[in-house]
Amino acid sequence: MLVLVEVDDRVATVTLNRPEARNAISAELHAQLDEAVTGLDARDDVGCMVLTGADPAFCAGMDLKSLATELREVQRDRQRGPAQRSGMMPPHDTPVIGAINGPTVTGGLELAMCCDFLIASERARFADTHVKVGVVAGDGGAVIWPLLMGPHRAKEFLMRGNFINGAEAGRIGMVNYAVPSEEVLTRSRALAQELADGPTWAIRWSKLSVNKWLKQQANLILDASLAYEMMTFKTEDHKEAVSAFVEKRKPNFVRSSEE
Repeated sequence: MLVLVEVDDRVATVTLNRPEARNAISAELHAQLDEAVTGLDARDDVGCMVLTGADPAFCAGMDLKSLATELREVQRDRQRGPAQRSGMMPPHDTPVIGAINGPTVTGGLELAMCCDFLIASERARFADTHVKVGVVAGDGGAVIWPLLMGPHRAKEFLMRGNFINGAEAGRIGMVNYAVPSEEVLTRSRALAQELADGPTWAIRWSKLSVNKWLKQQANLILDASLAYEMMTFKTEDHKEAVSAFVEKRKPNFVRSSEE
């Protein structure tokens, strides 16, 4: 199984289980995650979920080695709306805490931002590397990062595609708590237990109220960022980036805005 589920005392722990690929999101992993989250969200005996990855990573993003063959499926997914794209969870009312135990990149970062709280290892590493493969961050990065970091930090984060560690992510408000690696799951489960034992509807409806603000921002920005992303999928820069990744060499990007 690429997604493991364990339920204990109304807390469900959902683990991405593809450690040999740093839990990179393949079509099969995405389908299993959708099925797991949808099923848990419908259960009366689950009051909160903890989402984590099998060590050594949380999620390395899309499986780029299969991206060329899966591109049509990815494009169809993204036409269905924000909640149904590759790398993201289906709609869910149950609170979800992201236990970020290691590298969290691009699609993995989009998956993490579907969570309500994030508890990260101080040594975790975060990056939105869309630009590194020659495409725009169309899956919500342009929505969420300015809200968390402010526009100047967000533009640097998206336009450079560089990594920051968990301690820095905590300092700038990108995650709720940055803690020592050995405490990530313990702290996440303790917080999940508090929510699971709390007043269900007050907690869920508080989440839904705040999410209306996030959806308003998504409605403002997401159509444009998705359109630009789809356009960049067709550029020579993107083709060169994917080829360079597979061939393990430095990409040679075109220097003109014309394709």
